Amino acid sequence: MTLHTNRRRLLGATGALALSPWSLAQEPGSSSGNTQVFTIAQVVDTSIAQQDVSKDLMIGSRAAWQEINSNGGLRGLQIRHATFEVDGSPQSLQEALQAMSTDRQCIAISATSGERAAVELVTQMRKKNLGMAHVAPWLQNSTLEVDNRTFPIFAARQQQIHHALRLLTDQGVREVGAIYATAQDFRQYRDDIEQISQNLKLKLKTFEPQDDLGQMSRRLTPDTPAILLFVGGTPEIISFLQGIQAQRQRYIVALADVNLQTLSQLGGTHRIPIVGTQVVPVMSSSLPIVRLYKSVLAKRFDEPPTALGLAGFIAARYTYNVLSTVDGSMTRANVLAAFQKRSFMDIGGYHVSYGNSRQSNNFVAQSMLTADGRVVS
Repeated sequence: MTLHTNRRRLLGATGALALSPWSLAQEPGSSSGNTQVFTIAQVVDTSIAQQDVSKDLMIGSRAAWQEINSNGGLRGLQIRHATFEVDGSPQSLQEALQAMSTDRQCIAISATSGERAAVELVTQMRKKNLGMAHVAPWLQNSTLEVDNRTFPIFAARQQQIHHALRLLTDQGVREVGAIYATAQDFRQYRDDIEQISQNLKLKLKTFEPQDDLGQMSRRLTPDTPAILLFVGGTPEIISFLQGIQAQRQRYIVALADVNLQTLSQLGGTHRIPIVGTQVVPVMSSSLPIVRLYKSVLAKRFDEPPTALGLAGFIAARYTYNVLSTVDGSMTRANVLAAFQKRSFMDIGGYHVSYGNSRQSNNFVAQSMLTADGRVVS
């Protein structure tokens, strides 16, 4: 299937997203043989489960780097934004990492997506002891050990879950259901969700993962909690929604891996409101970074603005801002040293602040996909 950069193709039979593979890409007009450029690498996982997240993060990052280059680049030199596709397997990550590590112009890795690729890259860079900054990867599990070459800037799922459940209790909700899309999600987040629910005095009903999510949703009864926390990504929630019955008024709370913009394109396949957490400001925000993102995206891509696209845009802008503070020549060692300061950074109103931790801020917001398909923030 041909990739159209302005629209996603949906496979109605499975509810999964189908995009053609991306090859190693770089900014138009740049040349891998030109020594007068700096290379920023981005790893994107194009597997079915991850490609929706990866596509928007990649487009947001690419838009940012194009705009940066149009305004003079870095130290007057152009930045080559090189995108490495992987299929989610350790071997494909090894090959991408080898290519990045041998490219002498490559000074940092930025905005790795999705989560599986980010986790695997953190692991492999630690094993190889590669002295290169891994900036703003899409790491969604705050329990992952982060070393001194990894610089997460977005809130993890644990913070998103706490934010969502706390808001529900503030609204008087006393019971929720937790739907886990995969066995891995169940293993990683069940204890956290149970502990958070207990702390908030929420009654929790847990639904263990099943192979057929549509069948799981069809088996929900009128006694099932009206509010369901869904732990999974866009393809999984699409499958789950296909089985939802109009038994009673419900709504679903999803996490940042779920792309509400993609769900809105499904039209009538969902019948209930979906509240989505996001780790960046809402699109209606007046913050300078949101206004800049929407302006640059409209100028350079025929794509609607999304939370994941804004995350990719912020990741690139943060990477550039720190690069602008590097002392001395733009070597990997000097770049890594600049990031290791973990200094406070204001990215057009979005604050990156590590404090005494290797994990950055816990900013979480929410948007809603209404039952008639409108995204409201």
